[in-house]
Amino acid sequence: MENEKKGMPLLGDKFPEMTVQTTRGMMKLPDAYTGKWFVLFSHPADFTPVCTTEFIAFQTRYDRFRALNCELIGLSVDQVFAHLKWEEWIKDNMNVEIEFPIIADTGAVANTLGLIHPGKGTNTVRAVFIVDPEGKFRIIFYYPQELGRNMEEILRALEGMQVSDANKVAIPANWPINEQLKDRVIVPPATSVELMKDRKAKAAAGEFECFDWWLCHKELKK
Repeated sequence: MENEKKGMPLLGDKFPEMTVQTTRGMMKLPDAYTGKWFVLFSHPADFTPVCTTEFIAFQTRYDRFRALNCELIGLSVDQVFAHLKWEEWIKDNMNVEIEFPIIADTGAVANTLGLIHPGKGTNTVRAVFIVDPEGKFRIIFYYPQELGRNMEEILRALEGMQVSDANKVAIPANWPINEQLKDRVIVPPATSVELMKDRKAKAAAGEFECFDWWLCHKELKK
């Protein structure tokens, strides 16, 4: 892979094919996660305070990610030796063993994924890419170096996309504790007169509830 600077990928784009060195050996992406979701997250640098808290937070929730058929993989422009020493420090001092791989990037991966902010030197920003089993970018979060990520929101977003895909529904704000709908999901709005009539008929039959024909919701079947 050439060290060519590219822009931030768009939602729906295919994750670019690349071979990367990680703390768990060489990996080919996205092939290594075929059939699974994966979260690739970049951090500015090893041995930095906010990044250390983030890695601990990701690791303590790793089982929850895996329960959603999702793997984690970190990245920064650091040598693999730095990653390994940092992992060792976290285990020795925080009693947390990092189990997911961390990419040791020369800058090629970061440039390909648009992770280098021109005003921040060579450090990578705090980006999060949620990639589906088809190898497509589905969600992208982009944080400044100064702000640590909220892992619960990443898990919520991952689960929400899986629910949306599986049930062909939309997900309301703050789901699953939305102020009006609680854990219910939104039926996609009608886009034709026929569908509008169909929405009204199904609502009348009790298949779902509506505030109006364009805002219908239903209970998620378990």
